[in-house]
Amino acid sequence: MIIDTDVVTLSRLQFALTALYHFLFVPLTLGLVWMLAIMESVYVMTGREVWKRMVQFWGVLFGINFAMGVATGVTMEFQFGMNWAYYSHYVGDVFGAPLAIEGMMAFFLEATLVGVFFMGWDRISRIKHLLVTWFLALGTSLSALWILIANAWMQHPVGAAFNPQTMRMEVTSFSEVFFNPVAQDKFVHTVSAGYVMGAMFVLSISAWYLLRGRNVDFAKRSMTVAASFGLAAALSVVVLGDASGYTVSLNQKMKMASIEAMWHTEPAPASFTLFGIPDVQQRKTHFAVKIPWVMGLIGTHSIDETMPGIAELVDAAKGRIGNGIQAYDAMLMLRQDKDNVQAKATLAAHDQDLGYALLLKKYVDDPRQATPADIQKAADSTIPNVPVLFWAFRIMVGCGFYFIALFAFSFWKASTRQLDTQRWYLRLALWSLPLPWVAIELGWIVAEYGRQPWAIEGVLPTALGVSSVSAGQVLTSLGGFVLFYTALAIVDVMLMRKFIRKGPDGLGIWPSSSSPSPLAGEGEELAAHSRQSAQ
Repeated sequence: MIIDTDVVTLSRLQFALTALYHFLFVPLTLGLVWMLAIMESVYVMTGREVWKRMVQFWGVLFGINFAMGVATGVTMEFQFGMNWAYYSHYVGDVFGAPLAIEGMMAFFLEATLVGVFFMGWDRISRIKHLLVTWFLALGTSLSALWILIANAWMQHPVGAAFNPQTMRMEVTSFSEVFFNPVAQDKFVHTVSAGYVMGAMFVLSISAWYLLRGRNVDFAKRSMTVAASFGLAAALSVVVLGDASGYTVSLNQKMKMASIEAMWHTEPAPASFTLFGIPDVQQRKTHFAVKIPWVMGLIGTHSIDETMPGIAELVDAAKGRIGNGIQAYDAMLMLRQDKDNVQAKATLAAHDQDLGYALLLKKYVDDPRQATPADIQKAADSTIPNVPVLFWAFRIMVGCGFYFIALFAFSFWKASTRQLDTQRWYLRLALWSLPLPWVAIELGWIVAEYGRQPWAIEGVLPTALGVSSVSAGQVLTSLGGFVLFYTALAIVDVMLMRKFIRKGPDGLGIWPSSSSPSPLAGEGEELAAHSRQSAQ
């Protein structure tokens, strides 16, 4: 079985594009809904109409984003049947359950609560509507939890075993799948990043209103909530990201070594390369600027444990490929005689390395006939794209520390009631709007691209998971997805731009401001609002 690399490449490209596009909406939904819950809680506790109107306006933008997230998420699941049929067959027993639960969360729980959120303002009491909003916030997080459990199993497969008779991975302990440590770390890190995105969205759009002297009191209150919530979230992302990095170093050592471009094992504790130019051909990093101890502390949480380098991990992979070949041979014998005691013992001893033998399928039909050169190629293929991971990780981390600084400064300005006194700050807050998307997309690239060449880490190579289709068929579906998603992108940008430009005043949610100055007019707006409330 020599694999058609064009089909694999196109299938990977299609899933990557649709996943990255879908992930433009998911984190904003995760973050924005909690902002709504906080604002509505203040409304219920104080009874002040201003907070209700804030929830209603930001809720409109949340609704647009939620709809786009659902539309782009549905098509992703179709691809498991279209492009990844063998993957679905091989691990569907494990992967299907959390994916199905996530679907029910998204399409039944969330969709119902979204409808009640928008239609229930005048139909149910304040307390009941607040509960709906909080349950909606909880539901979005639970939806993310289940998809991240499924994804974490791809990174660190636990609670499952290979059945040579069915040729599938089958669940042995659902609790192990659910409580997968990688899943727990990925969940809290991902949702915290979503909270940062939601806070930045509110902060940036509010800054835009202040720059134009519109909805001044509305914008100030929104920015205050965003600054407080965003600072807590940004700090959480860094702390929880450290925990996530630690689990990566335990379970995906090649990914961690590639992120650091650590070509060879260093004495403990390893240094962190702040800057450098990774050279894949020479397997070295040029112009490296290193910070002593930092990588060792991140990766091992100690000062005396070593982190293996890429070269040493390749050597280890060669050994695992050899063990995997024995497991592969035993598997074929069990297919012929399921009671073969010797084959059972051999497979039990080396089943954790069976996936490494499958890496050889890219180079030879029968792994048992692999030459030393084939084994070397397969071992080298376990190295992901080092420069991409190296820079994606550093840009992501840089953005994370920038968010802490920006939200801390915003919190100070909100505390001293100076949010609208410096236009450069408002412009900075506005121009920072795209950065959470940049950081989150790069984080997703680090997580998924860094897992290559595995669809399931150490179990199923990506190249074996594809459907039996031609490159032309995949190219056709890829073109269809590009057209469909481009159309959705245009619609999304138009709708968001339309409603943001209208603003709460243009939508009739907020009184129109009578002052053109961004640094004045709050008194007039409050007075107008008070008159309207009195009426």
